[in-house]
Amino acid sequence: MGKTRVVVTGLGASTPLGGDVASTWDALLAGKSGSRTLPWDDLDRLPVQFAAQAAVEPADSGVLAKPRMRRMDRCQQFALIAAIEAMKDAGYAHGDTEGLTVDPDRLGVVVSSGIGGLHSALNSYDVFREKGWNRVSPFTVPMLMPNGSAAYVGLEFNATAGIHALVSACSSSAEAIGYGIDMIRAGRADVVIAGGTEACIHPLQMASFGAMRAMSTRNEAPELASRPYDKARDGFVLGEGSAVLILESEEHARARGAKIYAIASGVGYSADGHDMVQPPEDGRGAAKAMQRCLADSGLEPDQIVHINAHGTSTPQGDVAELQGIKKAFGDHAYRLSITATKSMTGHLLGGAGALESLITVLSLREGVIPATVNLENLDDQVDLDIISGEPRKLPEGPAAALNNSFGFGGHNVTLAFERAL
Repeated sequence: MGKTRVVVTGLGASTPLGGDVASTWDALLAGKSGSRTLPWDDLDRLPVQFAAQAAVEPADSGVLAKPRMRRMDRCQQFALIAAIEAMKDAGYAHGDTEGLTVDPDRLGVVVSSGIGGLHSALNSYDVFREKGWNRVSPFTVPMLMPNGSAAYVGLEFNATAGIHALVSACSSSAEAIGYGIDMIRAGRADVVIAGGTEACIHPLQMASFGAMRAMSTRNEAPELASRPYDKARDGFVLGEGSAVLILESEEHARARGAKIYAIASGVGYSADGHDMVQPPEDGRGAAKAMQRCLADSGLEPDQIVHINAHGTSTPQGDVAELQGIKKAFGDHAYRLSITATKSMTGHLLGGAGALESLITVLSLREGVIPATVNLENLDDQVDLDIISGEPRKLPEGPAAALNNSFGFGGHNVTLAFERAL
């Protein structure tokens, strides 16, 4: 008996490029950067003075009421905004809107975050120190716990098939989508709201990554700072936001006449077993994730035409991933069209895998791949086909693509998507 086919029927996002999917996609194709100088008064305390903040503040989105927002961390607000857009896009009713309903016992949620409610944890501790314990919000724990976003999304849509929040650093939301695929294949749900969120642009986080020397220090030109595969790359740009995909069994989606963006064909997981923060130079962990993803999806290497790379703009990570692609694909690696959209969105950490999956799905559906921006002088070690300059059209007909996500601790996740014909 074959695996249940899983399809993508809805998309939602709030990113550094836009407050929804349409504005994010338009900005990607236009090659816009979401990186900018932070509007903080004491920037001179920090080695890195810019980040890719969300393009639209949750309070300005028109989606969430302000009294409700006070009980939610910023990352939870982004997740709920993206989930509501995605469910509406999939044709499901929300609030007073028209649409279909879904049996709660057949609706699951997998929404992850790599760090969770950092702002809530630190702000609540400041309140405790300055004003005493009885001024601390009783909602502090739900606001800081890493599964809080998944819980809020589940409550919003009364999902009772299961609510999950896998944590694996910067691969968290890719793992969430993989788990959502597995829930549907296992018959535990017909529909799964899957994705990720992050909001940790905070002085402590900026100081920590700065001390690690993991972030770009191009303070004089933030929009040029994220430059995967460029000789002058010097680290990643921290971003924030959320992206959500509605996963659905193909049978369930076709029975209700749903719009199908793409087929969610498979997932591959691996661990580096190497180092807490550095990948092995030969990319062997990444290669295993890609090979296992191909095996899970049933796709042959030559059916893959495109990879949305993890590509953070760190000197070591970018090259290691390309080595992994060569190991996984052999000679076909040189025929792949590769892009790194973190050059525009920044790095959403636990939300990155979901956002880049969303971009991969749209690339297949719209037939065009956003370019890697700021790539002026290709690293001498890079000999694969990196899309730069202008977006590239994909050929018509059958096509499949991968999205790679890797995280501190040696977590590797690859997702495969196929064009829906």
